[in-house]
Amino acid sequence: MKLNPLQNIYSISRLNQSVKDLLNTHFLHVWVEGEISNFLQASSGHWYLKLKDDNAQVQCAMFKGANRHVRFKAKNGDQVLVKAKVSLYEPRGDYQLIIEQMESSGEGLLKQAFEKLKFKLAAEGLFGLERKKAIPSIINTVGLVTSAKGAALHDVLTVLKRRAPCINVIIYPTLVQGTNAADNIAHMINIANARAEVDTLVITRGGGSTEDLWSFNEEVVARAIANSHIPTISAVGHEVDVSISDLVADHRAPTPSAAAELISSSLIEQTQRLTQLRSDLIHAFNYLLNAKQNKANTLKNRLTATDPKFQLFTQQQKLDNYASQLHQQLKHIHNQHQTRLNQLSQRCIDASPEKSITTKGHLASQLQQRLHYAITDKYNLQQHKLVILSEKLQAYSPLLTLARGYSIAKNDKDQIIRSVSQANVNQSIDIMLADGSLKCNVTEIN
Repeated sequence: MKLNPLQNIYSISRLNQSVKDLLNTHFLHVWVEGEISNFLQASSGHWYLKLKDDNAQVQCAMFKGANRHVRFKAKNGDQVLVKAKVSLYEPRGDYQLIIEQMESSGEGLLKQAFEKLKFKLAAEGLFGLERKKAIPSIINTVGLVTSAKGAALHDVLTVLKRRAPCINVIIYPTLVQGTNAADNIAHMINIANARAEVDTLVITRGGGSTEDLWSFNEEVVARAIANSHIPTISAVGHEVDVSISDLVADHRAPTPSAAAELISSSLIEQTQRLTQLRSDLIHAFNYLLNAKQNKANTLKNRLTATDPKFQLFTQQQKLDNYASQLHQQLKHIHNQHQTRLNQLSQRCIDASPEKSITTKGHLASQLQQRLHYAITDKYNLQQHKLVILSEKLQAYSPLLTLARGYSIAKNDKDQIIRSVSQANVNQSIDIMLADGSLKCNVTEIN
């Protein structure tokens, strides 16, 4: 029977889901170091960023339930070490890391090395309570593995001088930090055991940074302490500093001064010793609890692909992406409508009756002024013509002629007599002069 080749064709969704399942089951957890770039904190509280080195980069997401435990403010350019699960963001087909823990690079590497060695030594039983030796109730001589010039030596000697001046002190001087310090410390512990001249051995130094105290987290020191047949007390740094030496040693003192008080304890201080033993027990119990918790977390990670909470985070990531796209679209639509509104507003201004009335008013004012000028010019022209005509009229006026001494004769019919042939003897005629008229009677015609 032949198989239908179409049965082996993947849809994009099915392919992405298969790749995501493969990544989730194959990579339980990975530690990755890189530089933060494109850092974004979404409104949901989740972090989205990229981790990069000189040659590559990877997209990452850290959900708010995890990022609230980060002890520093993450920003672009930070060099960090992260613990993450490898996954795939299905909608875009993007390979990404889901970050669960984040440390600054230097601190994170040291912490990782610390946890790795602690797990290894615990598995060998070096932290077990059953192998820890009791501090002698009576101590005649104590050995100090520490710096000959350090504050720790001064603190121990000061407390012993005040509380137990009868106790002899043998100093095994050593480097307590730097490249060769761990080998130097282990060597001095071995020398003290070879000489067998002290009842209790105190491995100590004062406080400092994680890097300063790191020699006491080295395996060579831990094994030298574990192999010591002399009861050991580890007093490294301050009370908050817990080193591998503290876990391997028979007893841990929170400070160098506390170690001196422990080996010079009185009846009242025996109670303090019980408290310290209780603290050691709590540390050991916490370690075992952490080991069990790590195992539980490993089992839990296998269920990640079907974990509803993880699925919810994935959907939240999609929602953040859609929200960002929606915001951009709404902003684009708003800008389009604002541009259209501005155009319509300008058109309304251009078509405003007030503007038209103002324009027509200006035009009417101009026409009125032009009409005034035209009427004035026309009036002046007609006035000039009138003067000319008046002068012409004066030139041809009969009155002016009469004023020069001429007269006009009219018959009784008021007709002008222009020739003697029009007059008769004894005819009554009127003679018009410039200042009046005369009534005459024709007596003779020549």
